[in-house]
Amino acid sequence: MQSKITTVAFRGITTTTVEVQVHLSNGLPSMAIVGLADKAVAESKERVRAALSSMGLALPPKRIAINLAPADLSKEGSHYDLPIAMGLLIAMGVLPTDSIDGMVVMGELSLDGGIAAVQGVLSAAIGAASMDFGLICPEACGNEAAWGGPLNIIAAPSLMALVNHLRGEQVLTPPVADHCIPAERPENMRDLVGQYTARRALEVAAAGGHNLLMMGPPGAGKSMLAARLPGLLPLLTAAEALEVTMINSLAGQLPEGGLIIQRPFREPHHSSSIAALVGGGTKARPGEVSLAHGGVLFLDELAEWQRGHLDALRQTVESGKAVVSRANHHVTYPARFQLIAAMNPCRCGYLGDPARACTKAPLCSRQYLSRISGPMLDRFDMMIEVGEVPISAMSRSGEGEDTAVILERVHAAREFASIRPQQKDNPINAQLPPDRLEDAVRLQAKASKLIEDAAEKQGLSARGYHRVLKVARTIADLDQSGDVTTAHAGEALQYRRLPVQA
Repeated sequence: MQSKITTVAFRGITTTTVEVQVHLSNGLPSMAIVGLADKAVAESKERVRAALSSMGLALPPKRIAINLAPADLSKEGSHYDLPIAMGLLIAMGVLPTDSIDGMVVMGELSLDGGIAAVQGVLSAAIGAASMDFGLICPEACGNEAAWGGPLNIIAAPSLMALVNHLRGEQVLTPPVADHCIPAERPENMRDLVGQYTARRALEVAAAGGHNLLMMGPPGAGKSMLAARLPGLLPLLTAAEALEVTMINSLAGQLPEGGLIIQRPFREPHHSSSIAALVGGGTKARPGEVSLAHGGVLFLDELAEWQRGHLDALRQTVESGKAVVSRANHHVTYPARFQLIAAMNPCRCGYLGDPARACTKAPLCSRQYLSRISGPMLDRFDMMIEVGEVPISAMSRSGEGEDTAVILERVHAAREFASIRPQQKDNPINAQLPPDRLEDAVRLQAKASKLIEDAAEKQGLSARGYHRVLKVARTIADLDQSGDVTTAHAGEALQYRRLPVQA
């Protein structure tokens, strides 16, 4: 007596088909799971045994072999419980042999027979739809699975309810993708006092998707500025929302099973490990860079991060993907985010203030900044100084522009960029490839001369030169200008100058 059930294994946000093969034969009563299963999968036999017992069923006194094919592919997670149980029920004759043909099965079993939520259901649903299969999943994950496409979904609350449904004794209502996770009301730019240069820089960064480094004393408002950037960004597109939701589902951070439409904002602490930042760990889970995909990654106290962590981030910033390498497999997660960082000008934070600066100034500033490698600094399109706001100005809070007003200009700039043939598929200037850059920027002769002279004087790298061009293009888009003028180029060069020179 044997049966075969289809389920999936995860490789990044994609899935690989796994066949659960159940075989019952004569011999001493035993149950073995083979096929490179981790401890969570190996322990499923006890959960399956208890779940069947809760239904009044007992495992037959036979030798039970369960193979997870392909055998050389590592299997991780508790979602193999339900396919194993379904395979046993078919092999025992409780269910017809063709009852779940053409279905992908996943779910964790509770000891009382309930089916608990598992991670990665949206990825599994999309994978099942691509094979023209249906999906059997926990009831708690039904709404999430419904976003995977037009496929047959059975979302069951318990093993007993699922068996009754498959035998025609009960009808489970198909889930409906009827809600999104609502976009949270972002912090308003109106709450900021002063900081007009920083406000303008944040608007440019939002319009072009540029990486931004802010340097200033403690309490100047760097973190407040960063927290308001998501409010200046358009909502996720349908394709981006699916991708962001899949990543959060795999990480177990998807609330209520809805679709995420607000661009994520992640702010890991500088004491985070490399695995937490880039991804990895025992199960190669997505890190902060992938959880920030499509949104903003904010690194506060940049100079306090270990250099190895920042160097691990460099390649991800350029490639837009995080590769987690293991001895037996490689996992790739998308990681296209906007990098925003903040730091003090020196360790004490009060460089330039004679009353509060330490006795080591200005040497302490050069030493502090040297903690960040040159190649890492080169990844920032814009670098600005955020000065302190006078106490006398604090009473004028709420006088600045509202977030909605700035968002309209950002929308207009991106729409203007999308008109160009080079950017119809992607209006974000920061992601312009080098082969399209020259045609898209359209520098006026005087602007070109200004940028070339400044690049030679400041010793900009080729990457730095290209980033100045992209920022200048964004400033021109905000002005709805087809050509980049000297005014646009001059403002872009101001954003490229490091406030404190090492």
